[in-house]
Amino acid sequence: MATSSESSESTLRKRRVETFKTTTHSDDDDQKNEEDTCKAKNKELVTLQTGTYWLTRIVLLRSIAFIYFIAFTVAYNQNKQLIGERGLLPCKDYLLSVKRYVGGKIDMSAFAYTPSILWFLDWTDMDANLDGIALVGMVLSGFVLLTGTANMIIMAMLWVLYHSLVSVGQIWYSFGWESQLLETGFLGIFLCPVWSLSQVPPRCPPSLISIWTFRWLIVRIMLGAGLIKIRGDRCWRDLTCMDYHYETQPVPNPMSYYMHQSPWWFHRFEVLSNHFIELIVPLFTFLGRRMCMVNGTLQIVFQVTLIVSGNLSFLNWLTIVPSLACFDDASMGFLFSSGRGAKQAVLDLQAEEAAGRTPKPTRGMLIRRVVNVALGILIGYLSFPVVLNLLSSKQVMNTSFDPLRIVNTYGAFGSITKERTEVILQGTLNADPKDPEAVWEEYQFLCKPGDLTRRPCLISPYHYRLDWLMWFAAFQTYEQSEWVIHIAGRLLANDTSVLSLMEYNPFQGRDNPRWVRGEHFKYRFSLPGSASAAQGKWWVRKRIGAYFPAVDLAALRGYFKSRNWPHPDL
Repeated sequence: MATSSESSESTLRKRRVETFKTTTHSDDDDQKNEEDTCKAKNKELVTLQTGTYWLTRIVLLRSIAFIYFIAFTVAYNQNKQLIGERGLLPCKDYLLSVKRYVGGKIDMSAFAYTPSILWFLDWTDMDANLDGIALVGMVLSGFVLLTGTANMIIMAMLWVLYHSLVSVGQIWYSFGWESQLLETGFLGIFLCPVWSLSQVPPRCPPSLISIWTFRWLIVRIMLGAGLIKIRGDRCWRDLTCMDYHYETQPVPNPMSYYMHQSPWWFHRFEVLSNHFIELIVPLFTFLGRRMCMVNGTLQIVFQVTLIVSGNLSFLNWLTIVPSLACFDDASMGFLFSSGRGAKQAVLDLQAEEAAGRTPKPTRGMLIRRVVNVALGILIGYLSFPVVLNLLSSKQVMNTSFDPLRIVNTYGAFGSITKERTEVILQGTLNADPKDPEAVWEEYQFLCKPGDLTRRPCLISPYHYRLDWLMWFAAFQTYEQSEWVIHIAGRLLANDTSVLSLMEYNPFQGRDNPRWVRGEHFKYRFSLPGSASAAQGKWWVRKRIGAYFPAVDLAALRGYFKSRNWPHPDL
């Protein structure tokens, strides 16, 4: 039998245990509440804020660098053949003609007429100059592409280098995407800090003015393209343009063949969608954050569709770039790894700002704000003639109103060719070109249609400049495109420079052709299930006539001399 003292001790121990359990339980609850609070705070911190553009800047810089890298690669591979020492249209001759035009001196008037650093380089080896510019451009753009970081110096160098090529590129660089890249690249300069190579430089936040210059660019690009269509070819108004586009565009790809076979109602839907995206959707930019993002999303989807359905150089890839400015950090965050790198740096900056620990503006930051305001004023001022052009019933597309091509007009396919014609170059070893028994063998270009059984190529965003110009030559005369005769002369000499721009030389390892001629053909896609398709033919063609008559080196001597072209046999 337990004594009263033992009973008291047992009761006391029991109470102590209960008290300990209660205290422990309370501590556990407090700890759990504290953990929940921390998790809530952490969740709040890892959510990127809207209205900032740190990550957007990185994406924009990498995108611009990607396009620059492609453009400089194209230049390195093709400039010597097109505008080099023995190019089809040598840039040295062009610079000399500009020099004569401005009074025979290389001064500011010459530079204003043709902005290019080639004026200041040694002209004794122009090929080396062209290669050097392209290689430096590839290295700088490759650096920005890989690191996602740049400063104003690097972006300005890229702009100057590419401007130097475009300014002397003549017809080979005469298209709207060249000016569009220069304008996009110019805007990219003001995204960056002056010196720093940090992805997230805390004292140089992306300017909202700079972001809006990109948004203004995509608005102008799309409205320009839409308005030129409405005012141009009637088929854009009666909704039939897509009946022809896939077959007659400059350089079709494999998907173009299948898209062309779509039913009529789908082609009508395509035209209506085109009008909606080019004429209505750009206005969403001015309707708040969400609608701006809708615009950006639709524009990117639209450009991807165009990339899939044709080889339009790097035009569509480039047009995606300003659309990216429609998205802020909160919408770009999924592209970046969590917990480290740029995304974490942005989260840290936003946490500092939320805690009220933002750094005081330095003199450099104040100067930068002035520069951003000046950029906005400059773009606004240069936009006046562009806006007037958009409102004009006599709208022109792909035109620059200032020599530096900072703000330009844009547009594409204001008219649609209804039939596809091709210039096919042929050579023969026969001594008499009029001999009915003469065997004429065809040259094949790298991408443009020629051999009926060759599948259309897929090259976008890369660009074959000669193939593209051959599309224009086909609906002009050789007198309007004299460089075609220059090509013929080079082919008569089996010139390796020009032949490097072609896929197939029928006289490789054989005697040089005695004669070369240009034949004109009408091309159209073969019909699925037809006899031609069963034979593996992607195209069928019908001869129109001679594009230029058979020529030999002797007959071309005077022609070349009158145009100051080096004779191929020299």
